Amino acid sequence: MTDPAGNVEYRVAHLRERLAAGELGELGVRVEVRGRMVLLTGTVPSARCRDVLLHTARQELADLAVHSDVVVVENTSPDHAEELP
Repeated sequence: MTDPAGNVEYRVAHLRERLAAGELGELGVRVEVRGRMVLLTGTVPSARCRDVLLHTARQELADLAVHSDVVVVENTSPDHAEELP
């Protein structure tokens, strides 16, 4: 009989490897197991990166609840000059 908790840890480790090796490899995202739920926390540079991250996590952890506290931090240049008083 397989250990369900060990299986979850294995799958989360595999997810971490996929994230590190893929296009999202530079992201500061943490993946934590909390019972039968997985929590993703951290920051990403765009909404597209967040979507790819969530899709990958849900694909890898299909039968687990995946909760995201991932924040999008856009690093774009201002489109106008800042006015100082």
